[in-house]
Amino acid sequence: MNMGQDRQMQMIGGNGGNQFRQYAGQSAWNLNGYNAVQNVRNQVAQNARVHNVGNQMGLIGVQGNGIQNQIRNGNLVAKEEAGIQLQAEEYDLMAAAADLDEIEEV
Repeated sequence: MNMGQDRQMQMIGGNGGNQFRQYAGQSAWNLNGYNAVQNVRNQVAQNARVHNVGNQMGLIGVQGNGIQNQIRNGNLVAKEEAGIQLQAEEYDLMAAAADLDEIEEV
C-alpha cells in the first residue's frame, strides 16, 4: 500500500460519515487509488451509514465490497437513467390527458 492509499484510508476511518463529500469531487486520474481503498474488506463494517462505496457519479451504491460494488454501480446508472426517462414520459402523458379534457369541454 502506498502513502496515498494509506492517507485515504485514514480519512475514511476518521471521518467516515463524510466519505461521499470527500470523494465527490475527486478527479478521474486518482480513481485507481480510490478503488484500492474501496477493496478493504471491513470498510462497510466500520461505518454502516456509508452507502456510496466506490461510486464517483453521485448515485447511491450498494453496500458490499470491492468488485461486486463496481459491477452493481454500472447497473444503477442504467436504472437511474431509465427512471428519469420514465418520469418524463409519465409527465407527458398527464399533460396530454389534461389537454384532451380541455378539448372535450369546448
